[in-house]
Amino acid sequence: QVQLVESGGGLVPAGGSLRLSCTASRRTFSTDVMGWFRQAPGKERDFVAAIRRSNSNTYYADSVKGRFTISRDNAKNTVYLQMNSLKPEDTAVYYCALHYSGAYDNRRAYRDWGQGTQVTVSS
Repeated sequence: QVQLVESGGGLVPAGGSLRLSCTASRRTFSTDVMGWFRQAPGKERDFVAAIRRSNSNTYYADSVKGRFTISRDNAKNTVYLQMNSLKPEDTAVYYCALHYSGAYDNRRAYRDWGQGTQVTVSS
């Protein structure tokens, strides 16, 4: 099982930026896609973005498209989430995970979740 560790969260004013990182303990041979999800207190874990290792194709939730950018460094086994123009509604714990089967925006399609990193956007 691959271990994922997220980092880079914090407190930022509305309109600000953060860059999250997710590092895997080893190359993820069993899957070609890694994704970011977020979960606010009392709410479901929602899809944010995903990226394919082999060709860097990206996928975004409508709520973040144009503001967030997902990327990866395969040599470092790391995926990034650059978050710009942050809004208070972006406040959540952000998780990365590995996609195994199913739709890229479905949390049920992912496994090997990281521990999460807190992002708080003040108004």
